Parts: sequence; C-alpha cells; structure tokens
Amino acid sequence: MFIEFLQQSVQFYKGVGPRRTKALKEAGVENVRDLLSYYPRRYLDRSNVSTIRDIKPGSDPVTLVGKVTSVRTIPARRRSRFELTVSDESGASLSCVWFQGASWIGKLFEAGQRVAFHGSPVVYKNGLSMSHPDFDHLDADGPSLDTGRIIALYPGSADLSKAGLSSRVLRRIIYSIFQNDSDSFGEILPDWIRTENGLMDGRVALRAIHFPRDQAELDRARHRLKFEELFFVQMMLWKLRVDSTREKGIRFSSQSEMSPDSYFRRFIDEVLPFSLTGAQKTVIGEICTDAESGNRMNRLLQGDVGSGKTVVAVAAMLHTLDNGHQSAFMAPTEILSEQHFKNLQAYFEPLGVGVRLLKGGMKKSERDQILTSLASGDLSVVVGTHAVIQKDVKFHRLGMCIVDEQHRFGVLQRATLFDKGAAPHVLLMTATPIPRSLALTAYGDLDVSVMKERPPGRFPVKTMKLNEDRREDAYEKVREHLARGQQCYVVYPLVEESEKLDLKDAENGFAEIKAAFPEYRVDLVHGRMKSEEKDAAMAAFTDGHTHILVSTTVIEVGLDVPNASVMLIEHAERFGLSQLHQLRGRIGRGPYKSVCILLAAFKRSNVARQRMQIMTETEDGFKISEMDLKLRGAGDFFGTRQSGLPDMKIADIVQDTEILFQARDAANSLMEKDPKLEQPGHQDLAEYYRAFYGSSKMDLSRVG
Repeated sequence: MFIEFLQQSVQFYKGVGPRRTKALKEAGVENVRDLLSYYPRRYLDRSNVSTIRDIKPGSDPVTLVGKVTSVRTIPARRRSRFELTVSDESGASLSCVWFQGASWIGKLFEAGQRVAFHGSPVVYKNGLSMSHPDFDHLDADGPSLDTGRIIALYPGSADLSKAGLSSRVLRRIIYSIFQNDSDSFGEILPDWIRTENGLMDGRVALRAIHFPRDQAELDRARHRLKFEELFFVQMMLWKLRVDSTREKGIRFSSQSEMSPDSYFRRFIDEVLPFSLTGAQKTVIGEICTDAESGNRMNRLLQGDVGSGKTVVAVAAMLHTLDNGHQSAFMAPTEILSEQHFKNLQAYFEPLGVGVRLLKGGMKKSERDQILTSLASGDLSVVVGTHAVIQKDVKFHRLGMCIVDEQHRFGVLQRATLFDKGAAPHVLLMTATPIPRSLALTAYGDLDVSVMKERPPGRFPVKTMKLNEDRREDAYEKVREHLARGQQCYVVYPLVEESEKLDLKDAENGFAEIKAAFPEYRVDLVHGRMKSEEKDAAMAAFTDGHTHILVSTTVIEVGLDVPNASVMLIEHAERFGLSQLHQLRGRIGRGPYKSVCILLAAFKRSNVARQRMQIMTETEDGFKISEMDLKLRGAGDFFGTRQSGLPDMKIADIVQDTEILFQARDAANSLMEKDPKLEQPGHQDLAEYYRAFYGSSKMDLSRVG
C-alpha cells in the first residue's frame, strides 16, 4: 500500500497539473516519493513573530504579521517606487518600500490584506521601514505555512520558476499530501534498527523535514533521513559484494602447487631487481587467494604514488599465465598505456613472455596481427587504451582484467572489457587514494587492498612554495639538480595563452625556460601534440637526452623517470590538491633527494593557500585525499560521478561520516541475519528496496 502510494504520479495533486508536472520531471520529480525527497535547500526561522512596536532599527531580520492599511506607487523620472503601510495588533505601523519592480509589486497588494513580512528594519524618512522584504499573503482560513514557523526553501530552476513552482507553491503541494494521504504513509525501517540507532519514526521525519515544529525536531528528521539514505546504499553494496564473491570464476592453481620454474616464481626470484615491500607481498597474496578461490575476483588496489602497483600487476598477470590464461591491461591515455607497455616489456622479455601495445592509429597490418594472436592465444598480455574493448578484439582465454586509474573510465567501458571473457578476474588500480568514507560508498561492494609503503632506496620529496617574485630562487634550485646530472619537469596549467586567464602557458613557458637555461636541452610535451611528437619528446626525456621537460598535466600519472629529481609547478594555485600530489609523484622515483617547487601568484584564494600548505606538510596520499575531500566535496572528488550508485539527496559523506558508519553497521547486521529479508518485520523493507534500489542498472557499480 505504502509503496504504491509512493509510486503515484504527482500530476493529479492539487496545484500541479500537466505543465507543472513537466517542470517537476525536469527537476527529477515524477512520483510522490521523488516529491517527498525533494528536500529543502535551506530554512528560514520565522517561528518568532515580532510586534512592530518592539522592532528596533538595525536589528537582525525579523518577521511581523499585520494588515496592509495603504498602498501607493510613487512615479519618478528614472525609476518609480512602491510603498505600503502595515500595522499590527500593537497599534504601531511600518512602511515597506520597493525601489525595483514597482509596477508588478504594486499589483500584489491592496488595503485590508493580512500579510507576513520578513526583513531587516531600518529608518527611512524618519520612520521605521523595510526595503524589499520577503512577504507571504496569509490565507483567511487554513494553516499558515509561511510565517510563525521554520519554513522550507526548495532548490529552484528556470523551469520551475516558469511553471510558477516557487517555494511557497511547493510547500502547499507537499502539505496537501500530508493532509489528504496521511493514512497512506508507512514505516520502512524495522523497529529494532530504529531502536538501536535512536531514530525517529520515518513518517514523522518526512513531515518534519518539510514542516518542522522547531529546530530540535528538524535536526532529528535530518539525522533519520540521512541514515535511511546511507542505509539503503550500504544494503545495496552488501548485496553486490556478496553476489560478486559468489559469482563463479576461473579457479587458478595455488602458488604452493606451482613449480620453481613458473613464470610467477622466476619473476620474483630472478627478474625483479629489488625485494618486494611488505605491502606488495600482502597485496599479491590477496590477489592469489582471490584467484584461487573459484570465485571471480573483484578487487580495488589503492596504491599511493610510487608504491609499486605495476609490480603487483605484473605478478597477477604472470600468475594468470601460469594458469593458461591471458591478461588485458587498460590505461586511460595513450601516454600512460605506452609507459606501462615499456615497463611491462622490461619485466616480461627476460621471461620470454610476449606483450603487445594496442592503440588507435596503428597500421592495419600490425593491428590485425595482434588481434589474430589474441584470438588464437599466442599472445599472453595486451596493453592499451579503450582500443582494447573494440568489438573486433577477441581473446582466446581471458583470465585477468587490470584497469589502471580506473575512475577515468566510464562504468560501461570497464564492463565491456570484463565481458570479453568467461568471468575473468578483475583488478582495479588507482594512484588517487580514496578516503574511507568515499570508499565505503563508491566502492563498498569491492574488496580493497591498500599500499602505502615506499619502495626501498627512495627518499621523501621535499616540497616548497614560493611566490612569483622568487622565480630566480626556483631556477637556482633547478640548476643545482641539473648540475648533478639529474633532470627536471616544469608543469603549466594551460597549453596556449588565454586572454581570460592571466596564466603562463606551456608554449610561452617553453620559450622562457629555454632562454633561462641555454646550456641545457629543453623539450615540450602536451596533449594537443601529435602522438609521434609526444612519443619523441617523452623518449628523449626518458633516455636522458632532454634535461628539462616542459609539459601540461599529461605527465600527471604513470611516467617513471628515476633520474628526474626536481619539479617546478607554475601557477600552483590553479591546481587541485589531488592533481598536485599526482604531479609530485613523478619525481623521487630514483636514488636522489628530490624537490617539488610550487610557484604561485600573490593573488590566491584561501582554498589554494590551504592546498599548498597541505602539500608542504605531508606526502601521505591518504591524508591528502581526506583533506581534498573536505575542500572539494564528494561530488567533485573524481569529477564526473561514474560509480553507478544513486546520487545522495540529503546525506553528505564528507560531513556525515559518523552516520555513514552507523548505517553501514546496521545494513551489514540486517543482511547477515536475514539476507533474503524474509523474517517478520522485514517485508516492507524488502518491498521498498526492490521498488527503489533493486534496479538492474545498479549492477554496474560492481565494476567500479
């Protein structure tokens, strides 16, 4: 009954109709549930009504209720104004003045009307007045929804405004639902969950979020509805996690059963030029355990910059090869895929393992040869961008899919790769550490591995921030490193000069750096260059022929040049915190002490100052990610939302971390007790979940 009520169209409610239905649909409101969860963006506290006699000029905004006693429009050569006088039961009066929109404002008032005004009192023409106050015409009968209470203000849009759907109108439409359909409301959370977590009744919470009696009730309603929203997301993630662990996959043989001359063992014992870190050993063990379980692996590897994720990926692919299956490694950009290809070649060639790079723009003959080798099984490992998921790319026995910087791919792109085999194991990797609260929400259905440990022999990177007027100091620091035979990155935020932004661009900067360092070879690389030009510039830098590489953020991830020990970031105030951290990760990858110089303009925002201060204080990517989440908010952390999860309407995983953990514990407890939601008291919850969270499209969140 309750579910059917929530699924009803809003069109036939009083005050809606076809035109407003269309505008509401554009705002994401189609049924009763959507309208009830179209939560207010903020509130005005008009619960305390003042009398005019007690109002003092210059005080905080006040609310008064009175009768309009006179109205007049005062013409003027340049701009007319509208004035009215209002008096209340205290016997005092006050004027309200509008200096803009006098012609249409004047049509809204006439003497004798009972009106509530809300604004800041001032002295005008030796009397008490309000300029451009908010106002609400009070109904002669019925409830007062606009004054004498805390009133809700709703998110607006051009479509809603054109349809006449102001906050005042929306309040009346929503109130009519509570007034006429109170018997249709139901509670969806079981009593034991509400009791254990101190939650108010859901029906009361819905009414209170729109029409709170006081601030305390509003706070309790917010808490309940935030919990509920996060609870259902965590419940969905629990089901996806359980489903994925139960999904049958390719069962690999145990490492203990492998011979000493297996590819995996030879790589660890003979090819790898250094010992694995403790974190690498742990993660490789987790991956092998997953692959040997008989169920499909779905694992997210969070590895801070320079923590050695590539070595882990190589070990996973060689374990796959030892079990007679192929691996596909997908990266988001050509530069990154080419870098990975070169790194993998260095590890695979001594073992006699073939690896090929598949990318756009290849010669047809070369591409056809790779496709034939993949289809026949002669090729064990392929690396590429989204070229790997083209329709004509077929595998003989795909057993392992690895996606680097996975958040840069869309959900459907990843799903297409995973569907090219019979339930291949999936390893998602990211060098962008994900805060725990975000990981529990966006990746809560995946098993998560974390690597923070720095490989042996690497020094911490010192970070310093300098104002633009200390440019020569920055150049001197660069010269020190170049004189020792090391290399330098200089990073700019733009490619070409912009008239709107007073920034140094990469092409102009390239000329300036060449002039400042005439004795050294300087090259330029950016995303708009032709592939062969980028390849040549990067190869020259990687091989040590180029001393200074001027670039945009195309070098943000994946490039590994151990001899690069200094990075100069121009207009550092223009970069995000996560981006600065990723850029800094390009240095300090060799046996040298490295330095990252943040060169910034004098004019910078408070947030930019905070970002640069954080960069000088820590190299810990997980601490940085937590700060970045607080500065930017969850919605912008990865740019475009690609998790496949529902958008949050009231909860904020940055601000509501405590409620998130509370909701997760409750959801896990419920699902462990009653995974099919068959027990008494859980039927309404099950029906609600199936109606609003059980959509098949949510299965995509499994792939990240």
